[in-house]
Amino acid sequence: MLAVIRLVLLALGLVLLSVVATLGCLLRPFHRNNVHRASLVLGKFSKIIGVDVEIRMPDSVKNMGPAVYIANHQNNYDLFTISGAVPENTVSVGKKSLKWIPFFGQMYWLTGNILIDRKNSSKAMNTIAQTAAKIREKELSVWLFPEGTRSKGRGLLPFKTGAFRTAVQADVPVVPVCVSNLHGVINLNRWDNGKMIIEFQEPIELDCDKRESIRLLAQKIHGQMQQRINEISQEVGTKLPRTNR
Repeated sequence: MLAVIRLVLLALGLVLLSVVATLGCLLRPFHRNNVHRASLVLGKFSKIIGVDVEIRMPDSVKNMGPAVYIANHQNNYDLFTISGAVPENTVSVGKKSLKWIPFFGQMYWLTGNILIDRKNSSKAMNTIAQTAAKIREKELSVWLFPEGTRSKGRGLLPFKTGAFRTAVQADVPVVPVCVSNLHGVINLNRWDNGKMIIEFQEPIELDCDKRESIRLLAQKIHGQMQQRINEISQEVGTKLPRTNR
């Protein structure tokens, strides 16, 4: 019964937020802080699913300029947990098809997120250049999931290099964001589903321009994030996700 109530509350809350945010965005479409403000509200939904979210951000990240934030992407609950950590002046990059989801899709588009066509590799490459240009020209930050999909308990999946190429082209640092394991933790029929940690790491400057070097950097950062995800998962007492090999 508790699970049904929660699902209804999440659905109604998401529709209401989408409608209100969309109407607000009609007054200032694609404003640099639309995503941040909508995300703050979405992050409050973590209370509905019974998860206490702790956000850790070092002073070096607070009030910093444009950056590419990279985080691990676990499941659909990320929408209600990670969203609360999205900094000011930050947008995300998502599938073009998201635009057509009733209510949510219109909000996602009008708040200023960047939509890409993942089925078209040439357009995807062009999106990297366009995203880098927006970072430079509008002094925006971008939030990306370099795994490219939800891991669904498979551990931290291998990184694609798009996020790192974007950072290099925009000449901005990468900021890893490590999220403790949430897979298999949430039971909507249980009142308290524990705690999760979202921890921003120190900014990393990328000074390479060769594909091979970028790929090696991506692998190195992947290893660092995997280690820290394991540590904070142990800290909150959740089982570690299986490492993807």
